[in-house]
Amino acid sequence: MKLIIAYIQPHKLNDVKQALYAADVHKMSVTNALGCGQQKGFHETYRGVDIEVNLLKKLRLELAVNDEFVKPTLESIIKGSRSGKIGDGKIFVINLEKCIRIRTGEEGKSAIG
Repeated sequence: MKLIIAYIQPHKLNDVKQALYAADVHKMSVTNALGCGQQKGFHETYRGVDIEVNLLKKLRLELAVNDEFVKPTLESIIKGSRSGKIGDGKIFVINLEKCIRIRTGEEGKSAIG
């Protein structure tokens, strides 16, 4: 079992969801996030004042998947979010020690579904 965390551009969410659904991955959590990386933000003038904006809007996707779904999930996220420009995002893959479905008490692979 793995926990996949991906940071993507907000406007790419629908493309990523469609690619995930095509790979038969339907369960995910999406959270608004702010962050900076290689993009380093941008400068903007507001009422004559120069403002440096270095925390940019991103979306954080979290997907808990069984081992056989790791590769299709990663490929789908990359396919849906890649534009080839700085700021496309990052993906982190973490070992998931335990998963418990609260409703039924199931544990492990069956709890992820």
